This record gives sequence, structure tokens and C-alpha cells, in this order.
Amino acid sequence: MITELSDFLNQPLSVGEKTIQKRLVLAPMTMVGNVAFRELVSNFGGYGLLFTEMCSAKRIPHENRYISPYFRWRDAERDRLVCQIFGADPKIMATAAQRIEEEGFFGIDINFGCSVFSICRQNCGAQILKNPDLAVRIVAGIREAVSIPLFVKYRTGWQDDSQVAVELAKGFEDAGADALTFHPRVAPDRRNRPAKWSYIGLVKHSVSIPVFGNGDVFDSQDCWKMIQTTGCDGVAIGRLAIARPWTFALWAGGFKATPTIYLESALKLAQLVAGHYDSAAALKRFKRFALYFSANFRFGHTLFSRIQNLENMTAVEDILYHFFAESPELVSRPNLNFFI
Repeated sequence: MITELSDFLNQPLSVGEKTIQKRLVLAPMTMVGNVAFRELVSNFGGYGLLFTEMCSAKRIPHENRYISPYFRWRDAERDRLVCQIFGADPKIMATAAQRIEEEGFFGIDINFGCSVFSICRQNCGAQILKNPDLAVRIVAGIREAVSIPLFVKYRTGWQDDSQVAVELAKGFEDAGADALTFHPRVAPDRRNRPAKWSYIGLVKHSVSIPVFGNGDVFDSQDCWKMIQTTGCDGVAIGRLAIARPWTFALWAGGFKATPTIYLESALKLAQLVAGHYDSAAALKRFKRFALYFSANFRFGHTLFSRIQNLENMTAVEDILYHFFAESPELVSRPNLNFFI
């Protein structure tokens, strides 16, 4: 199965007028999919694309990439980096997209999937799915403004109706989207129920553009099952990638993980966040990473609580060395209680 999965993930895939060499991509995740974490993933390799954290379209035209907490990147990753934006005004979204294209990103991703209150109350993210005409106009407006690949990440909608997801997919394709990342959950569902992978298959067979499946992929068996049962063109992983940043290299790149990879990766990320951010911002991001990383261990709550109680980054190394000196027991699948 691993060989079959690797063979599939290493097939090139055309997205718009560009091509990616691997079909496993990093799903956009706020706070954890930051520039430091992406550098860690890049060091392992195995991915087809990286996605930024969710960025406000209103701010992008005026952002300074060197101090912005979200609209920040390394030049070395730019040709395989997609910038995700959110907003409710087609013109503002189009203007942001133009800045992204000018900066040389691989592509743009529209967020129609975030269902947190702070985003939905701005009529952004998944909230826009309540107004399909507006969602389609946003896609069309960006398509008219730029030529680089345009992705749309979205959920089923606000009702558990696969036909809604299918009609949205058709509308996005007609408006000029080059690829879809579909998370088959209704917007109000904060992962309380399993993702309905069958809906991914329905979306895939309703459009001619690539569809990336997303949701509840926690090991290689999950990944291969999603591909086989839905016919999706690729897979976007989020929470598992945060817990195990070497996953892309493991599944697609022939990487061999050793037991020391857990400590080494956590130490490396601590170093990277400290290099990319000021002390307060670095600690905030490392604490968010620790939530997912702790899911790897049978008693991961011990590590998580120790890191959450930190007031600065200086004690991170000591906490990590102390925890791993006790030979923590690994779990084969991450503890989903950490995967909020």
C-alpha cells in the first residue's frame, strides 16, 4: 500500500498553467502553518505545495512581509507557496490577489471554509457559502485580475446536503477556479463528526479541475483510502502535518523516520520560530504547535501543560529534553483529543 500511495503522490499534476510535482499538500492552518513551520516542512521535503496562514485581503496591499504576522514568507519557498486570503468584497479580494501575483507566489487560495465566529461575523470564510452568488463573484473577480493558479477551499455549506457542495464546485469552476480543496463537513461542525468523504467523490466527478480531499487523514492508510474511494486528485493534510512535519517526506519522499525525529523536530521548530518572530509571537506559535505535537504521546498532556505554562521561549529546550529523557510512549495514530 505504501508503494502504491507513494507512486500516486509523486505523479505530477497540472493546476491552471502550472504543474506541481507531488500531490500531497499542506492545508492552510492559522497560527501553525506559519513561515517557521513551513521552513521545517521544507527541510524534510515530500510536499507538492505549501499554503500560508489565512491572510486578510484588506491588509495585504499595505502589508510589510518582514513584520506582518501572517503575510510573511521565505524567498526559497515562494515558487511552491499558495497564499490564502479571506474577505467579502470581490474588488478588495482582487486587489489583494494582484499583490500576491506581483510577489511571485505559485497561486492564490480563497478561504470559504473557516467557520470560527470571529471570521464569520465579518461575513467571511464559510459564512459566504450562505450567499453562493457572492462566492462565485469573488472567484470571478480574482480570476479576472490575475493569471496564476486560483484555488478555492470550502466546506459542504451550512446544511448537510451534498448537492449544495456539488453546485458550489460547478459555480467555482465556471467562475475560473483552477483547483478545489474540499473539506466535507457542514460549517457549524467543528470536527464533532467524521468528515463525509463520499461527498468528495461527488464533487470530484462534478468538475474537470483538480480536487484535493481534506479532512480526517491521520495516517497513510487514511490517505490511500481517501484517494481510492473518492477519486480525488490530491490530498491536503493539516492537523497530522503539524503533529508530524515529516509526513510529506515519509509518504511521498521515501524518508525513514527514527525515534529521535520527534525531539529533533520540536527543537528545530523552537529555533525557527525564535528566528522569524519576536519572543511573544514565537511563544504563541510554539504553544499552538505543542497542542498538535503532544498528540503523538500516550501521556502527551504532560508535555502540553508544561509548554502552555511557559512565559518565554528560554525554557523550551529544557522542557523538551526532560520530557524525552523519560522515554515517552508513542501512539500509532495521534490522540484526537488534542486535535481541536
